[in-house]
Amino acid sequence: MKQKTEKSPKQPLAVIAYEAIVQRIISLEYQPSQHLEEGQLMEDLGIGRTPVREALVRLQGEKMVESHPNKGVIVRPITLQNTKAMFESMSIFEFGVADIAATKNCALAIRKMKESNRIIEATILEGDLLGMVEANHKFHMDFAGASQNEFLIRATHDVRSEAKRLSYLSYNTAIDPDQSLDTHYNNVVAEHEKMIALLEAKDIPELKLLLQDHIDTFRKRIIHFMVS
Repeated sequence: MKQKTEKSPKQPLAVIAYEAIVQRIISLEYQPSQHLEEGQLMEDLGIGRTPVREALVRLQGEKMVESHPNKGVIVRPITLQNTKAMFESMSIFEFGVADIAATKNCALAIRKMKESNRIIEATILEGDLLGMVEANHKFHMDFAGASQNEFLIRATHDVRSEAKRLSYLSYNTAIDPDQSLDTHYNNVVAEHEKMIALLEAKDIPELKLLLQDHIDTFRKRIIHFMVS
């Protein structure tokens, strides 16, 4: 028997449907390229057709799902080509954030980054993988906020949203035989702490080196997973 999605009276049903589908896409319960049939979504979520359709329209705008004439709506595939493009864009945008942040007062962004990193630590202790993914996303969006540039923040959000499924894979899979998941988690938290310290010190060259290492570790784990 399917468990119905818990509904809060404070949220419209379309928002509840959207959040539930996003969670299932990020956690790979709905697999890349999987066909999302409206009737099945209604049964899975315990929500009516109109909110489900509204949620799918929003997800299509955010490029988490795609509409195909012969297949209907499918979960956006994860391919080597779009993964490579995502990581290239991630480096460009986060380097841009670092350059612009050098000229800004970053005190608020730094406070937010510290809090997000504390939440990451808490989710690690709780074994909450989805919470970890969301807190990691929030940390990097807090970093983007240090630029105080709405266009760069928006571009970073698009790329980081695309990265959520890959983050779940990275956090949920013992990809590297020489490194346990616990070690990987600890390294993520430690690198985030170093990012904060370098941003506070406005040491942009060292911050960029760390950002590239952080992104490269993520990229290598995902590429290894995809080709293994």
